[in-house]
Amino acid sequence: MSDDDNSPISARAAKQLFAEFRSAPALVLAVSGGPDSVALMWLAARWKRGLARGPQLTVVTVDHGLRPEAAREAREVKRLAAELGLAHRTLRWRGAKPNTGLPAAAREARYRLLAQAARNAGASHVLTAHTRDDQAETLLMRLVRGSGLAGLAAMARLTERDGVVLVRPLLDVPKSQLIATLRRAKIGFADDPTNRDTAFTRPRLRALLPQLAAEGGDSRSLARLAGRLARANAAVDVLVDGAERFLQLRARGDAPQAGGRSFEAAAFANLPEEVRLRLLLRAVNALGHEGPAELGKVETLLAVLDQAVAASPRAAANGRPVLKQTLAGALISLAGGRIHIAPAPARRSKGR
Repeated sequence: MSDDDNSPISARAAKQLFAEFRSAPALVLAVSGGPDSVALMWLAARWKRGLARGPQLTVVTVDHGLRPEAAREAREVKRLAAELGLAHRTLRWRGAKPNTGLPAAAREARYRLLAQAARNAGASHVLTAHTRDDQAETLLMRLVRGSGLAGLAAMARLTERDGVVLVRPLLDVPKSQLIATLRRAKIGFADDPTNRDTAFTRPRLRALLPQLAAEGGDSRSLARLAGRLARANAAVDVLVDGAERFLQLRARGDAPQAGGRSFEAAAFANLPEEVRLRLLLRAVNALGHEGPAELGKVETLLAVLDQAVAASPRAAANGRPVLKQTLAGALISLAGGRIHIAPAPARRSKGR
């Protein structure tokens, strides 16, 4: 860790973090009460005070109803926001909580509530306090789960969700620097014990980071790797866009498939495997009605599809279906020398 990683963030550095939002009409700051989000709020308030005119800042705290301390922490955020001259709202995740997949469900609920708050405040952006440490942990989580290139790119600085742009302005900033900033300003923050609860994956991986750092795999190097993978992923996406246009040009003159997509099987088979996989994933996700397809299942489907095209070129060229399979609510078939993807018929209810 460099000395800069333990230094408070200067006013000049904070100005650079938020400069692109100067002309925005309003911004929502997601603040839980922990050190990262409290630092985000304090830095944004200091930046706003230095502007003759600037966006309206609204602080939003989401109480997931999972810890008794959460309500008190939300009140403390409200108190500090008032001292900084910022409006504050507390939103609660109501209803039953799942027994499994709780972190993911809580994250979905949090983003849904934040997007709603942004729309109510007339804000086009929601700023979250994800740090370089969070980026490193996300990369490790996706690595151990066997994610593809897109997943290993980890978190993007800008992400569109529910009609609102999520921004992570602190994604290159280490957590230690945010804590140093709060200590310099003599501002307290909450300590969420779930961040150390080894019943969840992220805290278990977080506990490994000091050992990885001793081998050179600190948060800086892991975040740098995520950035390089994001760069490679963006390049592959450009290739997929080109391949999609190429296949569309090859299909000129063919009768269009109503409500679906169709690729010439031979031309599709000649594309690189990663490009074929992404084309198939795009089509299934666009036309299926059962949520995003799992990468592993799409890989299995592509292998079956490739085998069918290679083993039955003549059969694939006549009108008889050589392959017919459903995935994530999409129907994928091979017939007449073409690969067809369309919405699958709705499943019959068990009572019929």
